Amino acid sequence: MTAAAKLTVLVIEDNQAIQANIADYFAMQGAGVDFALNGRHGAELALAHYYDVIVLDLTLPQLDGLDVCSLLRQQANRHIPVLMLTARDSLQHKLDGFAAGADDYLVKPFDLAELWARVQVLAKRHLQHHHTLTLGNIRLNRHLHQVHCDSKLLALKPIGFKLLSILLETHPRPVSRTELCSKIWGDEPTESDALRSHLYQLRKTLQQHGASVSIETQLGVGFALKAESAI
Repeated sequence: MTAAAKLTVLVIEDNQAIQANIADYFAMQGAGVDFALNGRHGAELALAHYYDVIVLDLTLPQLDGLDVCSLLRQQANRHIPVLMLTARDSLQHKLDGFAAGADDYLVKPFDLAELWARVQVLAKRHLQHHHTLTLGNIRLNRHLHQVHCDSKLLALKPIGFKLLSILLETHPRPVSRTELCSKIWGDEPTESDALRSHLYQLRKTLQQHGASVSIETQLGVGFALKAESAI
């Protein structure tokens, strides 16, 4: 699976022709894409699911792009990179977008190759700036591909490392089985019990090394990390 195949993008755009063009181009790059036709639905998807980047139109029904971006900055449990996509090209419009929390700004009409390149840059930059994740006595370094429990280095297999990384990134939001499988294996088929086996091994490793966090199963919802309260 390529690096591009790991990207999940939410496009909040009410022009269905533009949606279709982005869908076709991003699919050719191997990315997973969700769409919303209005700002309210887009905000709901962004807060409920994991996305590497959000492509956000400025002029939307129900909630405009500025309101959506501001809402995400207030309520999301992590920084989600936002690329604002709009026909408004004045300096003031761009400044308003950045003030609302946008990370990048692309004016319509645009080239799909440039949009894709900007999405990749935002995702990579976000990963580099947030390569260390901590919870309790667990510290995960994405750049070094290492996990420490206090001062002890944990020996995790690649899938276990990816699982822990996702759960730390989304904490305290639970992650569904479908979302975990999509982030780890993409569209590649996997055995039905593969996720269960990797979760079991990760739980066992955390417990054996005295981790102050555990993996909690929320029936009908998904999986989330739970941090023990300090005594």
